[in-house]
Amino acid sequence: MIEVRGLTKRFGATTAVDDLTFTVEPGQVTGFLGPNGAGKSTTMRMILGLDRPTAGVALIGGKPYRELERPLHTVGALLDAKWTHPNRSARAHLRWLAASNELPASRVEEVLRLVGLTEVADKKAGGFSLGMSQRLGLAAALLGDPEILLFDEPVNGLDPEGILWIRRFMQRLASEGRTVLVSSHLLSEMAQTADHLIVIGRGKLIANTATKDFIDRSSESTVRVRSPQLDQLRSLLTSNGMTVREDGAPVDGAAPALTVVGETSDAVGTLAGDNGITLYELAPQRASLEEAFMRLTGGSVQYHGEGLEQAMGGAL
Repeated sequence: MIEVRGLTKRFGATTAVDDLTFTVEPGQVTGFLGPNGAGKSTTMRMILGLDRPTAGVALIGGKPYRELERPLHTVGALLDAKWTHPNRSARAHLRWLAASNELPASRVEEVLRLVGLTEVADKKAGGFSLGMSQRLGLAAALLGDPEILLFDEPVNGLDPEGILWIRRFMQRLASEGRTVLVSSHLLSEMAQTADHLIVIGRGKLIANTATKDFIDRSSESTVRVRSPQLDQLRSLLTSNGMTVREDGAPVDGAAPALTVVGETSDAVGTLAGDNGITLYELAPQRASLEEAFMRLTGGSVQYHGEGLEQAMGGAL
């Protein structure tokens, strides 16, 4: 288990992490999300003892990181995939880490096989692609067979096959009862990977909830409806106080569609049925994690870009 209590970090006049409190439970993948500059990496560094908090504490298995006698046996982390000596081979890098924590050399060969680096184990890490470096970082994190794992952007540089592999890998680790905390800017990937979400913005906690609940609570309810009597349906819905959006042009000869905002499919279907309107489709729409994230964190984004037209001086 990871416990964060009142964690605060200031760099001069800038507060990177602001009185942050949360717990990461074992047995599930917990996604750690937030806009750029939200304080995710700083929080992870404080959990791992790499940065000293201005206030508050971060505990790993009930202890600060600095009090762990052989930390690789308790916690494994991947924060920077390129944190290796460029002239050291993958095998030598892992053997050095293993020796520092009294782990047998045989464990090095096990994790090399586990992450698929056996064939390149004697090549210099400086020549690795980012994807290979990510795999080496994962191998290092797993050396001590720890119960607690932290990953910062672990799918960077991976191809689709590698992304699927690490998603299943993290889910398997969690299913074994381990504590898994992973930050990522790939929200579509987090939607498929994480069971639980911790969301921060400008260093403050925004949400700490199940992934499904986060999406449901942060998104408006909509219903997509198709009908050959669209004009009648539109008039009926609006006259009954419902908000309606056009759903674009029909595709491949299909009947046109509308999106009804803030209503249930039961309410829309009952109203159409009572008035003799034929429906070809009546489907509640579930928002994506990206939409829910943007809706909830929009006010916490540190850097905003201009609209494209404005940036181009109105030339578009």
